[in-house]
Amino acid sequence: MARSIPEGRFHALIEAATAVFLEQGYRRTQIADVAERMGVAKGSIYTYVESKEALFDCVLRHADSSGAIDLPSALPVATPEAGSTLAMVRERLMEEGALPSLHAALSRARVKDVRAELEAVLGELYDTLARHRTAIKLVDRCARDHPELAKVWYRDGREGALLLLARYFDDRARRGRLRRFDDGAIAARIVLETLVFWAVHRHWDASPEDVDADSARRITLDFLVGALLKQ
Repeated sequence: MARSIPEGRFHALIEAATAVFLEQGYRRTQIADVAERMGVAKGSIYTYVESKEALFDCVLRHADSSGAIDLPSALPVATPEAGSTLAMVRERLMEEGALPSLHAALSRARVKDVRAELEAVLGELYDTLARHRTAIKLVDRCARDHPELAKVWYRDGREGALLLLARYFDDRARRGRLRRFDDGAIAARIVLETLVFWAVHRHWDASPEDVDADSARRITLDFLVGALLKQ
């Protein structure tokens, strides 16, 4: 059967479905919308996936993949068992969002160079966000239509990062190494949202600018480090 399927068609399906889910969200997206984006009949989509749920699961699993997306060994891809997509997202958050530099900073008894430490912490977070920007954008866009997905994303993803950042900022402020803010949680939110915009959301800006990726990273980190260091 695999020989009768056009080469690269599954890859094209994932790309088209990703674009449609990003534009319309989970609830509004229909298989017919993806078929129209690809320029194929609606029925041909069911050659590859059994349902919209199966397609969304495939899109999340392949988001930010490098290179060609291989054709699954069994077609059509079956509708995932209840909870399996959420488990996959949770596992990916745990593995890819571990932030070892931030955890190491929080366990460090002495800080010799707080600028270097802060640059490492924020740089690691920026790079993690940038590396998974499509998956992050997908989950963020579809969470409002998918309450269980929203719980996993906000609780295990964003809220966990915010708590760690707030702890780090408060600890370094108590040591006199970073600026003290009235509310460390607000400072952490400002920092995270700035990183998220430049690492993730700017790629889908409705009025995009031609921005060099290295410059965006460097200037974002310079700006935040300068704002956080104690003058």
